[in-house]
Order: sequence, then structure tokens, then C-alpha cells
Amino acid sequence: MFSILKKCFKKSIWVYHTNASACNGCDIEIINALTPFYDAERFGIKLVGSPRHADVLLVTGAVSRQVCPRLKRLYESVPDPKLVFAIGSCATGGGIWFDSYNVVGGVSKVIPVDFYIPGCPPRPEAILFGVAVALGLVDKKVAAEYLKEKSFSELIEVGK
Repeated sequence: MFSILKKCFKKSIWVYHTNASACNGCDIEIINALTPFYDAERFGIKLVGSPRHADVLLVTGAVSRQVCPRLKRLYESVPDPKLVFAIGSCATGGGIWFDSYNVVGGVSKVIPVDFYIPGCPPRPEAILFGVAVALGLVDKKVAAEYLKEKSFSELIEVGK
């Protein structure tokens, strides 16, 4: 997948940031990552004002029912190829509102998500690192592990 990303996004990526009913904690950290202190533009990351100019969609917050159709329309207005990042614990899984009457859930319940950056709110360093890992600029720190379900008898034997 990284070879495809490197081919599609050779020099720079333009990001569009949207809030899907968040508390603005993650939004502040995203904007902080784009300031000259963290200098995201050295990686080629630039904030744009229109989704039609964007390569990447940064989404924060648990998706409420009112925002759901608008988020779908926003996703469709970003040209292909595109990436979607769910930033923050609310966007990754719904946060503390995951089972509320007015919340659909995380972003992946509405649009396909390519990368998740957890945290409440995630630090600007984590956001930049997540985008850099996604683009193949740096190596992953942790290898993927696939868990298998253990039977009850196996768990009892482990406990002895």
C-alpha cells in the first residue's frame, strides 16, 4: 500500500480539516501541528480551504446524525485518490458518546477511513507522526499483531 501512496502523493499532500461534532480539542491540536513551531510544511503537508483541492481529509469528532449526510457529501467532493484520517478517540470509535441517541459513531461508520490517530486529544507530534507513517516518510514503531480468540480451557491452562 505504501508504494501506491508514494506514487499518488509524490511531493506534497494538501489536507482539508473538518469537524464532525467534536469538542475542538483535536481541532486545536491539528492547527497547532500546522503552525511554524511544528512546521508541517517541511513534510509537504499544506492546509487548503476547499475539499475540491484536497488530497487528504482530516476528520475529528464523533459523527452526529445531523452531520452524517454532510460528511458523506464532503467525502464525495474530495477528488480521487484520497485518504481519510480519523483523528482523536471520538473520530476513531465514537469516544464517550459512542452509544448516544444522536451519535452515529466513529467516522468509519459513515465513510471509509484509511488511517486512525488515537488520543484525547492527540498531541501535534502524534498527528505529524501518523501522517508521516501513512505516507511512508518514517518507519512504523510497532508491527501489526493479529489476535486470535483463545478457548476457555486455554485461558485456564495459562493461569496455572
